[in-house]
Amino acid sequence: MDLQISVFLLFVLFTAGHSFSCYDCMGLTGSCADQKVQTCPSGSSTCWSLTTAVQVDRISTKRKIKECSPDCVSGSINLGYSKSSLACCNTDQCNIQDAPDPSNVPNGKKCYACDEKSCSNTLSCSGSEDRCFKATGSYLGYSAVVKGCATKSICEASDLIPSMKDISCCEGNWCNGAQSVTQSFLFLCCSLLSFILLH
Repeated sequence: MDLQISVFLLFVLFTAGHSFSCYDCMGLTGSCADQKVQTCPSGSSTCWSLTTAVQVDRISTKRKIKECSPDCVSGSINLGYSKSSLACCNTDQCNIQDAPDPSNVPNGKKCYACDEKSCSNTLSCSGSEDRCFKATGSYLGYSAVVKGCATKSICEASDLIPSMKDISCCEGNWCNGAQSVTQSFLFLCCSLLSFILLH
């Protein structure tokens, strides 16, 4: 009996000092070469990685972000001018690899997307994006309609995207409805940046 208690206490001592950690990076120039290990706060037990490709007119950029997360979500979201791929895992420092680049391979699904003039643009979904969505994007007190394609997993974890509210997803082609908008395209880009940073 004393041996069992001793082994248990020894196990508790060795595991009590271990904290969950993930790689952390804010690669706003398309690289996470300077990633560092971060001890995760209490309640965060998964590591997360995001790769976003943005194309506005002829300007294209790529962003890579890694950090601790309380929830594990993998999938992709496509706004037309922006595509994001998310990957997560649940072991120590498991996010050493970047999230894959968002897929450019059309899968046959079609959804509506918004630009500076309307929300009736046709968007070809890519990869595993199997849902159309619409939401209200908010940034600095302004709001606008945001539409596009997403994977089922993103739809089910919509509360992880604080810059988007009232997210609704549907399965049929063009099921996210057409509607004109008057908000500026600059706002949509700011909303996207807010999504990318998730803060």
